[in-house]
Amino acid sequence: MKKRSVKNTRINEEVLRELSNIIRGDVKDPRVSPLTSVVAVEVAPDLKTAKAYISVLGDEADAEKTLEGLKSSAGYIRHMLAENINLRNTPEITYIMDQSIEYGVRMSHLIDEVNKEKGND
Repeated sequence: MKKRSVKNTRINEEVLRELSNIIRGDVKDPRVSPLTSVVAVEVAPDLKTAKAYISVLGDEADAEKTLEGLKSSAGYIRHMLAENINLRNTPEITYIMDQSIEYGVRMSHLIDEVNKEKGND
C-alpha cells in the first residue's frame, strides 16, 4: 500500500475544512440536517474525485434525507469549493455515510451499563 504524500494530506485537510464550512453555512437545503459533520475527506491524487465521510446526529431518516440534500446540492458545493480552494481541478465529491461516531456512542453506553451492573453485584 502506498504511503500518503504530505501534499495529499494537506489537500485532504483543506478540503475537509472548507467542505465543513460550506455545509454548515452556505447550503440552504432543508433536507440537510444542521447536526451534520464531515468526519474525513479522501481526495484522489489526480484531484478529480473525493470521498467525503459524513456523520449526522439523529435517526436513520435524518441521515438519508441529509445524504439526498447533499447529493442534490453537489454542483453548488463544488462551485463554492472551487472559489475557496485554489486547486488545479476541483474534485467531484461522493458522499458516504459514516456511522463511527454513532457506533462509539453506543459502545460507550453499553460499557457504562456493564459497569453499573457490576457495581450492583
